[in-house]
Amino acid sequence: MSERSDEGGPGGPKIPLRWVLGGVAVLGVAAVLYIIGQASINPQGQTNLKALAKGEMAKFALPVQAAPPPATSFVDAKGQTRRIADFRGKVVVVNMWATWCAPCIIEMPTLAKLAKNYEGQNVEVVAISVDRPDDEAKARMFIAKHAPLNFYHDPNMALPFAFKPVAAGMPTTVIYGADGVERGRLAGGADWSSKDAKALIDKVLAES
Repeated sequence: MSERSDEGGPGGPKIPLRWVLGGVAVLGVAAVLYIIGQASINPQGQTNLKALAKGEMAKFALPVQAAPPPATSFVDAKGQTRRIADFRGKVVVVNMWATWCAPCIIEMPTLAKLAKNYEGQNVEVVAISVDRPDDEAKARMFIAKHAPLNFYHDPNMALPFAFKPVAAGMPTTVIYGADGVERGRLAGGADWSSKDAKALIDKVLAES
């Protein structure tokens, strides 16, 4: 039996039907793999965090699109270059703050309590100062009063603008799952030592 073929136009090359069908099959498999991949990194498909956006976490918002953290760097207390992705493998609570930000100063002790409550567990609280270089010493002294938090500094205030959407105000707290994908964020101050915050972090931790 002769094999059918499609022509690419007058005088065009003949394409065996099995090639066409094979291409369709490959595209179909690729589409399925893409859907599975998207579902595996889509926090809205994994969790019901929105139901936990209440009380102190009422302003917590799910991301519009699942995304990894920005590659923009900052420095640690020793001046070593760090990135949020360095903490992948843990639930990461990234808080951007400054000494000139009154809500930041108020909420920092609660972030310290959050970090202390999860010591020994797969949770890392990363508080990043966006103070100017001239205020670095002041920021270091402030964070030193809130153990077990470590000092991190973004002297160029570049990181807030690298997020999508940008973190327009301080403080902003962004939560990542252990897979390195954003689970959501909270703009403004909050009590991170509250039962509402614990319920939210526990949920992300349980599904990481």
